[in-house]
Amino acid sequence: MLNPEDLGKLARALDMTREDEIGCDECFEQLDRFVETELADLDAAVAMPLVQDHLEKCGDCREEYEALLRALRAEQGSTSVSLIWARLRRLFGAD
Repeated sequence: MLNPEDLGKLARALDMTREDEIGCDECFEQLDRFVETELADLDAAVAMPLVQDHLEKCGDCREEYEALLRALRAEQGSTSVSLIWARLRRLFGAD
């Protein structure tokens, strides 16, 4: 049997539920683009509101997001973004 605290948590979670939510798999698929948008100093929450909504509700996906963001920021600090993209384009034959 649920205690009053658990019932309150459940009611709040149901209240926060949206009709157009995404799940963890879809969030994970879009996470790299969300982080890249943020790193480009754009508003990722406005560009990808469903991902933002999911990250606010899901601790596991938020941890993945924060880890990816930290890793890419560290990479940016040691190597310029333009150099990273140039290396990727050469690697994949896009030049």
